[in-house]
Amino acid sequence: MAFEGLASKLQETIKKLKGKGKLSEKDIKEAMREVKLALLEADVNYKVVKNFVKDVSEKCLGNEVLESLTPGQQVIKIVNDELTKLMGNTESKLELNPNGISVIMLVGLQGAGKTTMAGKLALNLRKNNKKPLLVACDVYRPAAIKQLQVVGKSIDIPVFTMGDKTSPVDIAKASIEHAKNEGCNIVIIDTAGRLHIDEELMNELKDIKENIVPNEILLVVDSMTGQDAVNVAESFNSQLDVTGVILTKLDGDTRGGAALSIKAMTGKPIKYVGMGEKMSDLEIFHPERMSSRILGMGDMLSLIEKAQAAIDEEKAQELGNKMLSQEFNFEDFLDMLHQMKKLGPLGKIVEMLPGANTKELKDLDLSQGEKEMSKIESMINSMTLSERRKPSLISSSPSRKKRIANGAGTTIQEVNKLLKHYETMKKMMKNMKGMQKNTQRQMKKGLFGKLPF
Repeated sequence: MAFEGLASKLQETIKKLKGKGKLSEKDIKEAMREVKLALLEADVNYKVVKNFVKDVSEKCLGNEVLESLTPGQQVIKIVNDELTKLMGNTESKLELNPNGISVIMLVGLQGAGKTTMAGKLALNLRKNNKKPLLVACDVYRPAAIKQLQVVGKSIDIPVFTMGDKTSPVDIAKASIEHAKNEGCNIVIIDTAGRLHIDEELMNELKDIKENIVPNEILLVVDSMTGQDAVNVAESFNSQLDVTGVILTKLDGDTRGGAALSIKAMTGKPIKYVGMGEKMSDLEIFHPERMSSRILGMGDMLSLIEKAQAAIDEEKAQELGNKMLSQEFNFEDFLDMLHQMKKLGPLGKIVEMLPGANTKELKDLDLSQGEKEMSKIESMINSMTLSERRKPSLISSSPSRKKRIANGAGTTIQEVNKLLKHYETMKKMMKNMKGMQKNTQRQMKKGLFGKLPF
């Protein structure tokens, strides 16, 4: 879980402050000491920690906080604002040509995940009505070109290659002409990396930059390397003047040091973050939303956006209407499960809900919820079409229940439990419909009851 350790410690510190009616200077100093330790343990750069604690302390010691009736809430606001500021304040969008071709150059060390990220970025941009072209400029790493071709094929995005005997500069220049001919308006160049920064690597990247003049030079770094990621970012930025950073593997980074240090140390914004292994697991980086998640305040905007992107709106409306009209059956139930699965792992969804305590989430076995969903799916898949459409056929037949349980590898008790849930849901929908009708009657009475017609 992203920022797990830091989030847990910060939330505990703030919880102590919220429990006090009034805050003294001593309370603030003790809290700031805990915040400082939490940030250092999260592998945040020492200079960044020092400045952050200084800024937060000064604001927390102001009369507005110490004399406030809700000092704990004031401190939360200050910490939230400063965390957001630390990560860049607001979303940093890609600088693309509104007309013509935009070139994005991906740079970074070998193993950072540039090739996979090129595919993720291309997929993300295609969803925003762009037509991307992937370009294989890594002619050194064995099978690098083949890897990019496999990535491109998996997401149905074209890949331009001239083999491994042509210079990367010539490939990059030729790719822009190819993009024009093919009607592509985004060129994403996957460059070579090394296991360490060297002069040869930097000179090659500088040559590509000078010859194609990219709109964006995005540095891809592994967030789990913490302070090393910051050092890499500083080195690449000093040589290439990168325009932004993409952090990979943020979903597995329990500390978060890179995300909290890079902007402050390099002045360059984090533009995207990789949040999983799927090609669709790339998110625009919103500093204010990430800060809110760290402090346990949730991230409802990202959750809503995720739902809008993943869930079929017409299908959801149809399911809602069926539920209210009590025509809802097990086929619809299965559709609902499939829609929910598109949102991703349950842990990631719960993490975005306001009040989600990181420590409690760690103790909670969210995999049980996902196992339960899989079990229900197996039972519904073991039903015949007529049984799915008319669940009452199962309720009155022990032999059908036994067959379904055997097919799903579960027990008759579990089948009975599913039927019970279904009946409960139907009753709830019936009550909701009754309440809806009653409200409409009351509104009509209120609006028209006193009129003389």
